[in-house]
Amino acid sequence: MTTTGGRAVRIGNCSGFYGDRLQAAREMVEGGPIDVLTGDYLAELTMLILWKAKQKDPATGYAKTFLTQIEHVLGTCLDRGVRIVSNAGGLNPAGLAAELGALAERLGLHPRIAYVDGDDLVPRLDELQAAGHAFAHLDTGRKLADAGVRPVSANAYLGAWGITEALRADADLVVTGRVTDASVVVGPAAWWHGWTRDDADIHDKIAGAMAAGHVIECGPQATGGNYAFFEEVTDRRYPGFPIAEVEADGSSVITKHADTGGLVSVGTVTAQLLYEIAEPAYLGPDAVAHFDTLELVPAGEHRVRIRGVRGTAPTDRLKVALNYEGGYRNTMTLVLTGTRIEEKAAWAEQQLVELLGGRERFAEFDVRLLRFDHPDAATNAEATAHLRVTVKDPDRRKVGRAFSNTTMELALGGYPGFHTTTPPSAESAYGVYWPTLIPASEVEHRVTLPDGTVRTIPHSPVTAVMPEVPEPAVAEVPAGPTRRLPLGTLVGARSGDKGGNANLGLWVRTDEEYAWLRGYLTVERVRELLPEAAELDIRRYELANLRAVNLVVVGILGAGVASATRPDPQAKGLGEYLRSRLADVPEHLLRT
Repeated sequence: MTTTGGRAVRIGNCSGFYGDRLQAAREMVEGGPIDVLTGDYLAELTMLILWKAKQKDPATGYAKTFLTQIEHVLGTCLDRGVRIVSNAGGLNPAGLAAELGALAERLGLHPRIAYVDGDDLVPRLDELQAAGHAFAHLDTGRKLADAGVRPVSANAYLGAWGITEALRADADLVVTGRVTDASVVVGPAAWWHGWTRDDADIHDKIAGAMAAGHVIECGPQATGGNYAFFEEVTDRRYPGFPIAEVEADGSSVITKHADTGGLVSVGTVTAQLLYEIAEPAYLGPDAVAHFDTLELVPAGEHRVRIRGVRGTAPTDRLKVALNYEGGYRNTMTLVLTGTRIEEKAAWAEQQLVELLGGRERFAEFDVRLLRFDHPDAATNAEATAHLRVTVKDPDRRKVGRAFSNTTMELALGGYPGFHTTTPPSAESAYGVYWPTLIPASEVEHRVTLPDGTVRTIPHSPVTAVMPEVPEPAVAEVPAGPTRRLPLGTLVGARSGDKGGNANLGLWVRTDEEYAWLRGYLTVERVRELLPEAAELDIRRYELANLRAVNLVVVGILGAGVASATRPDPQAKGLGEYLRSRLADVPEHLLRT
């Protein structure tokens, strides 16, 4: 079923994370025509969750909800010739393939199932380190051996060609381990259109499909969900999941099924293109997609075309996501009410440190005063603030009830109005994320075909060095009268986490607004608007084609979501917070 030179392949997404809407697969398959059903289940935190599941049952380690979704749609997909491609295999793609086979047998169906693996490096860590691979942290440069830890998961990000190989072997269903999120779209596009690595413009084709894959990977975030200018979303039903219609040249149209909620617009697609990226050169194992070259064009109601994406050869290195056990943690939240909040908080912290025997007893002692209180509040709740105390330590006894019970000793001997948001709590284990790189030559990308044949997929034979990002020219803020208004009056934002870093993609809707944004939103200004980031490294990139500025705030999330003590550990609300900050907005840009 290869239609080189034919129509676009319609690839529909049914999952943006492990735990997403269960009915989405059925809605995607039954809601209209598609050729391929995909689902993205893996995030950095998910690999740690799957490892914990595998500790309890070695036969697991994959996204179990995928089985439920496939039970809903497998028969229909086989009848209609819809192929299924997903990274739900997680840490055990072979195990998931076996479970899918058993599920199909119970249903009386006979799909051809393939799986992709080779990404798991845990069994080879000692060998690789002995060979001189330091697994240096991408942000700190620290070597893994110097950290004195043993990773429980270590997965290289594989590319799309194993998926393509499986589909060419007539697989109905392909599950993978840790491939890049976009690979579940790139692989089917290459299969459908007959792309080969020898095509003269192969990197442009792959880059275009990577852009489409990046847009639809997070499900309804491309169709009006989590959208800054949500007043534009007039159909407030739950958004339909996205579809990418990928053409033979790699260009695509992003859309959704008819009569579904949400919105597909240049704005919603822009927001998702900016989500969780760093520099405009978006690195992948099969190509580098230059997001500062693409163009977004309206193509009808709920249809946006992505075209002109330039691609270059990938580097000779693959990203690796490691996780290790960090120890144990516990949090107690003390409620402060009324007046003299800061004085009460200081007293509570002083007493608690004394009762616990000092901060130094713990590997980490984190105290945050969260202000929600208002003067002369209309309700009791509006007069409260929270003092959030988190402790971490390798010794679980220190941070368990020994800690949380001690906080309760302040109940009758501390500040007036003491109470907590929860009863004393037990400790919980936490993990630490460690992003790094490894030569692609050290990773064996394998695909097991439906007939049991195992093939090794070579890395791209043409590689390039890591692209350098030119420093953008300094832009001046246009002169004229301004008003002090929230930044979000003009600026949209979408934010998220990349390990311990936060990504903030900010965009505007007109060229005039962009001329102001790129001049106004300097790194120094961001430090003023985000006091948490005042002492942190901030990387700033411009994407003029999207009228956007992308920011990466290094280290604001600590060692990643699994261990972060920040109240918003994945930075999901950071963009909206930045939009709420007051800025000097030119009057001539304000809409009446």
